[in-house]
Amino acid sequence: MRSSGVSQDNAPYFFPEVGETMNILDKLVQDPRGALAVLALAAFLEAWGDSFFQVGFYRSSGMGRVLALGSGAAVLAAYGSLVNVPRWDFGKLLGAYVVLFFLMAQLLNKVRFGQSPTPSIYAGGALIVAGGLVIAFWKQ
Repeated sequence: MRSSGVSQDNAPYFFPEVGETMNILDKLVQDPRGALAVLALAAFLEAWGDSFFQVGFYRSSGMGRVLALGSGAAVLAAYGSLVNVPRWDFGKLLGAYVVLFFLMAQLLNKVRFGQSPTPSIYAGGALIVAGGLVIAFWKQ
């Protein structure tokens, strides 16, 4: 895998070719642990990107707002790439993803904004986890 250098047409490159990235992610998501790791990273990126937008809209102004919104867009683009590059059936993994997103969002809410979950969020979260388990393990 190439990470930097000069391509055949003498143009510099700094990232792996798209095909190489797809092969890495495709291999990673074939293993359930790898798929879970990719889902957890995707959930973190989505929640983190959303938190930049919250900062941009409600907690900053001027250039800080522009930087927060731009950062949010970049992080959400990375999230979108991460979930769409692998050749997997994302719909089958949606239950696990929703649970991971809920957990990552609560973690980021606590770390970035100092807000702890309320009892109603814990109750709703228990239902989200239960629903995720139903989607993941229900055999038809």
